[in-house]
Amino acid sequence: MQQRSSVDELAQELRQELNRYSPGEKLPSSRALVERHRVSPVTVSRALAQLVAEGLVVTRPGAGAFRAEPATPATAAAGDTSWQEVALSADGAADLVPRTVDASGVTVSLAAPPPGVIEFNGGYLHPSLQPERAMAAALSRAGRRPGAWGRPPLEGLPELREWFARSIGGPRGSVTAAEVLIGAGGQSALTTALRALAPPGAPVLVESPTYPGMLAIARSCGLHPVPVPVDADGVKPELLADAFRASGARVFVCQPLFQNPTGAVLAPARRAQVLRTAREAGAFVVEDDFVRRLVHEDSGPLPPPLAADDPDGVVVHVCSLTKATSPSFRVSALAARGPVLERLRAIQVVDSFFVPRPLQEAALELVGSPAWPRHLRAVSAELRARREAMTGALRLNLPRLALPHIPSGGYHLWLRLPDGADETALAAAALRAGVAITPGRPYFSAEPPAAHARLSFAAVGGTAEIAEGVRRLGAACTEVL
Repeated sequence: MQQRSSVDELAQELRQELNRYSPGEKLPSSRALVERHRVSPVTVSRALAQLVAEGLVVTRPGAGAFRAEPATPATAAAGDTSWQEVALSADGAADLVPRTVDASGVTVSLAAPPPGVIEFNGGYLHPSLQPERAMAAALSRAGRRPGAWGRPPLEGLPELREWFARSIGGPRGSVTAAEVLIGAGGQSALTTALRALAPPGAPVLVESPTYPGMLAIARSCGLHPVPVPVDADGVKPELLADAFRASGARVFVCQPLFQNPTGAVLAPARRAQVLRTAREAGAFVVEDDFVRRLVHEDSGPLPPPLAADDPDGVVVHVCSLTKATSPSFRVSALAARGPVLERLRAIQVVDSFFVPRPLQEAALELVGSPAWPRHLRAVSAELRARREAMTGALRLNLPRLALPHIPSGGYHLWLRLPDGADETALAAAALRAGVAITPGRPYFSAEPPAAHARLSFAAVGGTAEIAEGVRRLGAACTEVL
C-alpha cells in the first residue's frame, strides 16, 4: 500500500474514533496506535499531523495528542462592500483589457468533484499514476544540493535548460539551451507568450475547438480569439491562411500533438504548410506541446515538435513536466529564437521573478533518475489500457455518442452528442448520477457546430472505475437524451 493511501486511511479511522473521546481527552500514544492499526510510526505521525491541520486534534510536546476543543465560530461584524461594485467597474467601458476574467474553463478541470463522484473531467493523472516516491526522493536530494536554496539564474538553471533543449530540438540539436527559459507551468508560459506577442485589442488565431484555459488567457489579455477549424489531421492550412488574411492576426496558438480536446495530430503534410503560412503572414506560432510525455503504449513514433523544424524563429514553443508528474510539479519551458526571446524573458521576470530553485533542482533530479523512464513506460501502458476500457464501454453501452477519433496519446476522448442534444443538461444529469463530465461549449471561441462532451480517463482510479462511470453516464443519457 502506498504511504499516502495508508496515511489517508488511518486519518479517516482516527476521525471516527474521536467521537469516543471528550474534548481535551488524551488519545492513545503513538506506539499504541502503531500496534493497533499495524502501520509505521511515520504513518501515525503524518495522520495525526493531518488531524491537527484540520483542527480536530492538538499535540503537546512531551504530553501526547488530545481531542481539540470545539471551535467557537467567529462572528465578524457585517460590513458594507457595495462600494466595490463602483470601484471595480468605473470607466470599464474604455478598458482595452477587461477587468473581469472568466476562469470557469480552467476551474472545471482543477476543482475536486464531490465525494463519490467519478472524475471524468479531470486534467491530471490520478494519484496512483503519479511518480510520488520518485518526486519525493528528487525533492529530498535537491534540497541537499549546494546552493539549492539560493537565487537561481533568471532564465533558469543551465542544466535544466539544456535538458529541455534536447527534448525539444531532438538529436539534431536544433534548439539550444540559450533559447530556453524555465517557467512555472504551462499555463504561466502560455500567458507570458500571449502577452509578449500580441497587444491588447489584437486578434489571435486559435484552433476550433481548443483548450478553454488558453481562451481564458487570451481574453484576460484583452485579445480576440478567432477560430480556425480542426479535423482529424489537425488545423486546416487553407482556412488558417484565410484567417490570417481576414483578421490581420500576428499569432496562431495550436497543439499539433494530441490536440485538446479532439486528440488530433497535425498531419506530416500540413506541418510545413502551417509554418510557411505563418511566416508569409509575418506571424508567430505558439506551439503548446502539452502531452508529449503521455503517449500511449501502442502509438507509433511521434513527430518532432514544430520548433525542431523552424530555423526562422516562427515558433514559440511551450512544454511542461506537470501533466506527466503532478499538478503541483509546475516546471515548464519556453523556447524561442530571435528578438522575441528577450521580450519573453522580460515579461516572465516582471511577472514572477523566477521559478523557485529547489523545484528546478528537483526537476533535474527527477528527469535524470532511473525512475523517470520507468514512470513514463508505466503511464504509457496504463493510459492505453484505460483508453481501451473507456472506448470499449462507450461503444457497448452508449453507441449514440459518436467517437470520431481515438487518440494514441493524451488522456481524454472527444464525443459528439446526437443532434439537438443539450450538453449542459447532460452534464448536470451526469453529476446527479455520480459522474463528472465536461460539456463541449467552453472549447469553442465562437458558435459550436454541434454538441460535444469531453471525457478524461487519466484522473480516475482504474478501469473498473471507468466502467462504472460509463454506466452512470448511460443513466444520465437515458434521462436527458
